[in-house]
Amino acid sequence: MRHVNGMRGSAMAVVVASVALAVAGCEPGGSGADTADGGLTPSGTVSSSASSKTDAPKPGSSASGSSTPSASRPTPTPTAPASSAPATGGSAATCAASSLKVTARQAVVRPAGTGTGAAVVEFTNVSGRTCVLKGHPTVAGAGNGSPEMNVPLTVKPTGAASSVTVAPGGKAWVKLTFVQVQGEGDGYCVSGSAPVLYPTMVVQLPSSGAHQVALDDGQFAECDDTVTVTAVTAIEPS
Repeated sequence: MRHVNGMRGSAMAVVVASVALAVAGCEPGGSGADTADGGLTPSGTVSSSASSKTDAPKPGSSASGSSTPSASRPTPTPTAPASSAPATGGSAATCAASSLKVTARQAVVRPAGTGTGAAVVEFTNVSGRTCVLKGHPTVAGAGNGSPEMNVPLTVKPTGAASSVTVAPGGKAWVKLTFVQVQGEGDGYCVSGSAPVLYPTMVVQLPSSGAHQVALDDGQFAECDDTVTVTAVTAIEPS
């Protein structure tokens, strides 16, 4: 009888031990599979070798496994090379002496008297390029018609100077107003000086050369070697 009870007690102890082991394996924090080196991998953690097989990045995907379309990446903006072409709208060059034909005529509006009184000097662009004239002229009387024997006149400028653009075949002007000779015949000067007669005048604009001009009718007669000059203009004076 005692032998049977002993067997029953041993069987019961085996059952209790088995249940205890089963419960321990199912509790949180229980051990997982053995690693190759005998260590334990925490439950729920993926080994690096498994990650490399299952989470290898696909073409066009980021390393984290999320797919990022290549179109969403910023595209570098190309930088255009600097142009060596000149900027448009630049100023034309100053008219050279060789690009101008210069003539003169007696002005319609002039001081009363028997001298020239006033003359209009015309600059024509005879070149194939647009150019610019600017400023007040200098004036000299050419003795005997020779520029080398000229007498510089005292110039009194009037009006503000501004650039005048002259196209091929275009024109610009200045007006010269002299101290007028009075009286008949050879006349006289109000100042008491003797009147002077010049067959031609030498007229020069800044950077555009000196030009010898003669009146289309008559000669230049003036007093006091003084002349009032306008700045070059695109409007023909009278």
